[in-house]
Amino acid sequence: MCPGAAAVTDTPWGVAPQRCCCERQYRAGFERHGGRTILKEVVNVNTRKWFAGVDWATEEHAVCLIDDAGDVLGERVFPHTGTGIAEMCTWLLDTTGAVAAALHVAIEMPHGAVVETLLERGMVVHSVNPKQLDRFRDRFTVAGAKDDRRDARVLADSLRTDAKCFRLLRLDDATVIELREWSRMADDLQHERVRLSNRIRQQLLRYYPQMLELADDVASDAFLALWALVPTPKHAARVREKAVAKLLIETRVRRYDANHVLSTLRQKPLTVAPGTTEAATAHIASVAERLRLLNRQIKDAHRRLDQLTSDLATREPEPGQLNEQRDVDILRSLPGVGRIVLATLLAEASQPLAERDYHAIRTLAGVAPVTKNSGKRRGNRSIVVMRNACSLRLRDALYHWARVATQHDPKSRVAYAELRGRGHSHGRALRTVADRLLRVACAMLRERKLFDISRRAAA
Repeated sequence: MCPGAAAVTDTPWGVAPQRCCCERQYRAGFERHGGRTILKEVVNVNTRKWFAGVDWATEEHAVCLIDDAGDVLGERVFPHTGTGIAEMCTWLLDTTGAVAAALHVAIEMPHGAVVETLLERGMVVHSVNPKQLDRFRDRFTVAGAKDDRRDARVLADSLRTDAKCFRLLRLDDATVIELREWSRMADDLQHERVRLSNRIRQQLLRYYPQMLELADDVASDAFLALWALVPTPKHAARVREKAVAKLLIETRVRRYDANHVLSTLRQKPLTVAPGTTEAATAHIASVAERLRLLNRQIKDAHRRLDQLTSDLATREPEPGQLNEQRDVDILRSLPGVGRIVLATLLAEASQPLAERDYHAIRTLAGVAPVTKNSGKRRGNRSIVVMRNACSLRLRDALYHWARVATQHDPKSRVAYAELRGRGHSHGRALRTVADRLLRVACAMLRERKLFDISRRAAA
């Protein structure tokens, strides 16, 4: 017995827990059964698991802490500030008296300051899909009631009982975090460019449709420069051929010569109401300024993506690791993988790629189909539909990966043709091709080998 232990006393409810100097490390509970004293629980608090649920919000976070038996140890609300989040971590550790690795935290948001602070303090953080959390909420109430305090309790208790439904989070590499942000910025800039180019196209259709015959991309710098030189049919009638030829040389346009450009622009113009031409040109001039800025920003973003992926490819191996092929080089060797697809894969699926988890990637990217089978259907037949719960950026990246691969990879081209011949739509056929390419990529990553088209043809 510990020298600092007190005497064991009998109570009307059984034997009282023994108190000693080891009380912070051990918790003991006793119960009397059949005239005998039975040890109910002797557990080291450093080996126990403690579960916390954090209901994330923009201003304050509701936190619920429970033990491995499901008993609530405390509930508090912390503000979304540096001091508040630090106080939350301190409260969790002080209340449990355990090491940070024994604390398992559940949260809906898989990123952000709260997640990063918890991970930095050494706690085990898990993320759950909001739709799954809504199903877990029905365990506590079926009336549809919802509040932050209850959601925090639901998160903590669900992690205790159904940890397999949660996704374990970890801190990504600093380069990967920066690559993810630049990849999303480039995607947003490209979408904004498409929206503005559609506005220019609509304005040109109002008074100057013949100009659309000279370019497919009305948002390019060359087209905008040509429009600035001849913004209306009247300007096209007065402009000199020498000026147009000089512009084509400066913008490196070799598809048309000056004579063809002028003959196209000098076609019979549309008859429009007075003021229409002036209004449309003013609108296009305003949009053109934004498009020129967007084109520069997109070029800077692509340049930065190339630099970050090169940094990942040329990074020195960690101590104890062999200098093998990097994931960047392996993925880049696959057919159909370009700058945008490579950056999206490395940024949005960094954790499953590092674990070589093929099933996690295909589910996250939406290429894994969803099967529905019910006895209510005639003949008990199952149907297969597209997965909607996925990362939209990854799904778009894999779509373009498969689309380009069918143009350059003979096996992907044959697989696409077979799927189309069986009656599958264009999108479903490309998702299946992307699924096969993912399987090949994960196998290459496990074997640390580059893509070899001759080896694939032989197989």
